[in-house]
Amino acid sequence: MILKRFYILACVFLLALTANSQEGMPIYSDYLTDNYYLIHPSMAGAANCAKIRITGRQQWFGDEDAPSLLTASINGRIGESNSGIGAILYSDKNGYHSNNGFYLTYAHHIMFSRSEVDLNMLSFGLSIGAIQYKLDETAFVNEPFDPIVAGIEQSATNFNIDFGFSYFLYNFYAHATVKNMLKNEGVNSNENGLFAYDNPREFLLSAGYVFQKFGSEWSFEPSTLFIYKDGTKESSIDINAKAYKEMEFGNLWGGISYRRSLDGAEFQDGTEVSSQKLQYITPLLGVDYKNFMFAYTYSYQANSVVYNNGGFHQITLGYKFGCKKERYHCNCPAIN
Repeated sequence: MILKRFYILACVFLLALTANSQEGMPIYSDYLTDNYYLIHPSMAGAANCAKIRITGRQQWFGDEDAPSLLTASINGRIGESNSGIGAILYSDKNGYHSNNGFYLTYAHHIMFSRSEVDLNMLSFGLSIGAIQYKLDETAFVNEPFDPIVAGIEQSATNFNIDFGFSYFLYNFYAHATVKNMLKNEGVNSNENGLFAYDNPREFLLSAGYVFQKFGSEWSFEPSTLFIYKDGTKESSIDINAKAYKEMEFGNLWGGISYRRSLDGAEFQDGTEVSSQKLQYITPLLGVDYKNFMFAYTYSYQANSVVYNNGGFHQITLGYKFGCKKERYHCNCPAIN
């Protein structure tokens, strides 16, 4: 039965590589606020509890039509089975552009250990989403005439697929996901075919380990995330560090994330041409109080040529329910 399910998902994965669709949800640092399911579909139902996460991200307060992102997700196990399901809603706005989507996820978890006491698990998940892309051109009607500007709100709806694997071994974890697997057929271009972008596919690889001295109330979790955009051949890497402190009411945790683009962008600097690589420094702080979770992150863009260095605020609210008795003897916050 397990091999049959794996074969079906593998067939869907191969078929999706030749299909067509549109770009999906952007990737920020919100996965670090106990929200790995947001970027890895294989995390649906991987935890000991069902989880609800709501995240709001706002950039550049005080600037009209500044970028903003709102996400809401829920995931959990299907009864006592080894399967999990999840759903994601999101709204991404940036000036005259907006992107709204909805994903449904199925994941399956295979245990290799003899019992659930020892964590040795392989998970795979598939998300199918519907995405609506909008471009509001109504504000351009009073501008000088341009034949490629329709002056209306244009929209297109399409589908997308994410597919990924996760592996957990005691305190170690690793994830691999292909996002936006479906190609575009000129959805992101105008009627004259300008600025066509037909390959939004992204490859994500992440891994981490949780260290804790026996009997200590503290634990430490270094992790990393690598992102590669197939269409533009761009890549970036996140280097993260988190610390957890066990409290009577739950957990207090915090950390820092450093994102750096591995590809430079050129710009005119006087009479010379210079280049710089995108860099974000993101501190984060969170608290788990009983079944509730609250987290705040702030991103600082550490570049010399920017629109605005700071102002990247993000708040995450969470709730867990349907919890089972702690199953695994490991320091694995995302699972236990």
